[in-house]
Amino acid sequence: MTYAFIIMGAAIGAPLRYFLSLRIQEAANGSFPIQTLAVNLTGCFAIGVLATLAEERDFLNREARLFLLVGLLGSYTTFSTFGWETISLLRSEQVLQAVEYVALSSIGGLLAVWAGLSLARWAS
Repeated sequence: MTYAFIIMGAAIGAPLRYFLSLRIQEAANGSFPIQTLAVNLTGCFAIGVLATLAEERDFLNREARLFLLVGLLGSYTTFSTFGWETISLLRSEQVLQAVEYVALSSIGGLLAVWAGLSLARWAS
């Protein structure tokens, strides 16, 4: 059943991201990726609210957490998880690990995209 809750949430989160991205992109008409920024920021806000209520007030049961936090928000934006995990490290006073996580995720992610792009161009 664990995967069923995740899949149900993901079935909502991914189309929601696509729908919102299209609407924002149509309204923006610019080269700045405002649609991705908007999705990432709204996802971060949502995980901040929901995960805090879940942790501090036992607001969500296990199934609701899987559905909302892992499924829906996980398919809506993984950036929200990145933000939550970074804040969690800081809250537990693991500042060095938080800085390492941000740096490795950001720089490593950019390098991985560049490496994938380079490989694809080399192979074609």
